[in-house]
Amino acid sequence: MTADPGSEPGPGPEPEPEPGSVRPGGRTARVRAAVLRAAGDVLAEQGFAHLDLADVARRAEVGRTTVYRRWGSVTGLVADLLGDMAEQSLPRTETGSVLGDLRANAALVRRTLADPRQGALFRAVIAAAACDERTAAALRRFYDVRVAEWAPCVEQAVARGELPPETDAGEVVRAVSAPLYYAWLTAGVAPDVAAAERAAAAAVAAARSGVFVVGG
Repeated sequence: MTADPGSEPGPGPEPEPEPGSVRPGGRTARVRAAVLRAAGDVLAEQGFAHLDLADVARRAEVGRTTVYRRWGSVTGLVADLLGDMAEQSLPRTETGSVLGDLRANAALVRRTLADPRQGALFRAVIAAAACDERTAAALRRFYDVRVAEWAPCVEQAVARGELPPETDAGEVVRAVSAPLYYAWLTAGVAPDVAAAERAAAAAVAAARSGVFVVGG
């Protein structure tokens, strides 16, 4: 449809921002959400090897040019997806005890790995990270964000006297999820509730014994 020649010209198209720098609302945010959702679907359904920008654009119902210009490559898209997932992850739970807090952390990890879509998505990204440094860096940033979110639970436990001074909070949080990921990746089965409980209890026991004291 042609414009009325007597009308005022409308606003031009929105400028395309860099990945991760989009505004919280408007068309830019809607396009990004649709593209990241489509990328996650492909990763969960088919794995990293089948992630294709043109296919993602088709699934998201946006122009291919927009996707290529904004993300540039599949690794750029995965990096933005992981950043978005870190931002959208649930906040930490504080129960008043370090064991209760880390049980909540372990339960969150277990639910994530047991979820059909999320579990498959993480498996695909972890596999890609083994042979692609940009994906590996994005995955490290994702886990750094999540560890930093839960580290205050350990720091508060130190302040309460539940754990020794100088306990490395990040290492304690990693110790909770490490056995759950290991079992999931090697056995191919998502951890159950009992496994999550054991992981939290083992991390707390090790922390109380001073295993995670810096320089200890």
